[in-house]
Amino acid sequence: MKLIHVLSLFILAFSGLGHAQSTASAQVSTFKIDAPQLHGEKKIWIYLPKAYSYSDKEYSVIYMHDAQNLFDAETSYVGEWYVDEYLDSISDAKSIIIGIEHGNEHRMDELTPFPNDKYGGGKAEAYLDFIINTLKPQIDTTYRTLKDAKHTTIFGSSLGGLLSFYALIKYPDTFGNAGIFSPSFWFSNRIFDFISETDISPNSRFYFLAGSEESEEMVLDQEKMVELLLIKGVPKEHIKNMIIEGGRHNEVLWQHNFPEAYQWLIEN
Repeated sequence: MKLIHVLSLFILAFSGLGHAQSTASAQVSTFKIDAPQLHGEKKIWIYLPKAYSYSDKEYSVIYMHDAQNLFDAETSYVGEWYVDEYLDSISDAKSIIIGIEHGNEHRMDELTPFPNDKYGGGKAEAYLDFIINTLKPQIDTTYRTLKDAKHTTIFGSSLGGLLSFYALIKYPDTFGNAGIFSPSFWFSNRIFDFISETDISPNSRFYFLAGSEESEEMVLDQEKMVELLLIKGVPKEHIKNMIIEGGRHNEVLWQHNFPEAYQWLIEN
């Protein structure tokens, strides 16, 4: 599949909402928060483990993009990840999940650290400023969280995978782990230059996933990035590089592989 076709599919997918009945777990709630960095407000979805209400335990936190597709078939145009159903099935889930709704027509701007000559974008710093300096402080004061980078993960797919990778490299004092599904490294070659020129925390942990049928470049770009990280001194045991045979660029690939990524990033 050509990358331009992949991009077209995602613009279509993220431009509307589905019409199915809500499938969100009782553990999922939403709230809105002012996002001055983005000149508006953001709707946030939050998943609290079942044990949260009757324990005094502190929890690690996963910040995830494209919240409309994580928990609820009603709000997902192309299918949900079933994050809540999976975590409901775990007797002692260790994480709070924070889902950040994408900005519709602003999604490309929010999730790309560098612009593309044809498609624009490249305004991810404002989005990350919102997460780090507005959203995370509110989450950490409202809920019982483990606030350090070791227990804070950022996770996404496609452009969200690209952004999560960038955030882990750029802000290691905030994020200690990243779930990087189908990362759109093709969007700008500057991401490779950025890695080559940047010191990388030896504590950072990367979970990469790509499908063999996503695009002509997906697997090659992911393999190139993993090799760069190893050259930069990231310990091999801090990198998981998964290539799913037959996997395509869609929610089916990501929902099927979320549980294993979660286990590696959080439960281990």
